[in-house]
Amino acid sequence: MDRRQKKTRDAIFQAFSKLLEKKRYEHITVQEIIDEADIGRSTFYAHFETKDELLRSMCTDIFHHVFTEDLPQEADHAYSAGSKSLELKLGHILYHLKEHHRDLKGILSSESGALFMRYFKEYLQDLFGRYMADFHANVPADYLLNHLVGSFAETVKWWITGKMECTPEEVAGFYMAVIAV
Repeated sequence: MDRRQKKTRDAIFQAFSKLLEKKRYEHITVQEIIDEADIGRSTFYAHFETKDELLRSMCTDIFHHVFTEDLPQEADHAYSAGSKSLELKLGHILYHLKEHHRDLKGILSSESGALFMRYFKEYLQDLFGRYMADFHANVPADYLLNHLVGSFAETVKWWITGKMECTPEEVAGFYMAVIAV
């Protein structure tokens, strides 16, 4: 993607984010996004076929960094690049979701919440799948994976739609305490 395309895409994301702060997802129209981004309709559709595709792309951009296996050390939290700890990785995810809390709160509080959760769970499936050998529950593996993914996704929803009073480390710790087998 060239610089001009990236600039346009960023303008669309910023416009969408700004609108999500004011309105529920289902009440935002493509025309409002176009107007806020100050772009033409054909430009929007050159980047995204639908508003749902824009949401998916926004989620992909957020999740791509958060779920990558080769994470660098970051100044804002104590994630260690070589860490194998599930709790630290979950904390890392929570820190990045917190950075996008305004967008996510708007997304989760509307009909788009189910769509967001579906995308989020796709990434969680892969993450938790890498840790399945660490769990020694006497249940089918697919049931355990479904439980881990679903319960963490609901933990994130609880945290984001609440007041986010707990730190990411505390929330990761709560989750780990509950799933301890």
